Amino acid sequence: MKTRSLLFVFVLISSLTFAQAKQNPDDAAIKKSLSYFMNSVMTKKIDQAVGYIYPKFFTVVPKEQMTQILNMTYNNPFMKIEVSNLKFGNIEKAELINGEYFSIAHYYFTMKCNMSSLNDDMKKQVNTMLEKRYGKNNVKYLSKEGIYTINTNMKACAVSKDRKNWKFVIVEKEYKPQLVKVLPKKILDKI
Repeated sequence: MKTRSLLFVFVLISSLTFAQAKQNPDDAAIKKSLSYFMNSVMTKKIDQAVGYIYPKFFTVVPKEQMTQILNMTYNNPFMKIEVSNLKFGNIEKAELINGEYFSIAHYYFTMKCNMSSLNDDMKKQVNTMLEKRYGKNNVKYLSKEGIYTINTNMKACAVSKDRKNWKFVIVEKEYKPQLVKVLPKKILDKI
C-alpha cells in the first residue's frame, strides 16, 4: 500500500513537471527557421537571408533595397562584422490572425565589428549609434584591435501559414511606425 502511494505521488509529480516544461509546439520550427536566417547572415549569404524575411515587409522596404542594406552592413570592407553565439529566449505561443500564425521570438547573439579603418570622428559616431541601439552596457570597444563587441537582445516576429516554414520581421520599438503596414495591430501592441 505504501509503495503504491509513493509510486502514485511520483507519477503525479513527474507528469506535472513534464506538463509545465512542455514547449510551445512551434518552438522547434521557429528556432530552425531563425537559425537558418542567422546562419545565412553569418556566412554572408545575403540573398538566402532575404528569403527568410516576411514578404509583406517588402511593401515598406523593397526587396532589392533590403538586399542592398544587408550587403552594405555585412559585406562592407570598411566595417567587417562577424555574428556568433546565437541563443534563443522566450518564443511566444503562435496566434492565428487572418490566416497566418504570428509569434514573437526573443533571441541573442554577439556581434564583432572591426572599425579599425574608420577615422576617429566616424568611430565616435558609430559608438554613439551602437550604444543608443544596444545599450551602453552591451557595447565594448577594444581599442588595440579597433573592434566593437556587441551583445544583442533582439525580437523578431515569426510568421507562417503552415507552422512549418517561418519568415521573420525584426520588431523593435523604433521600427513600429513602419511595421503598421506589415503586422496586425494585436501583434504591434506587444512591441
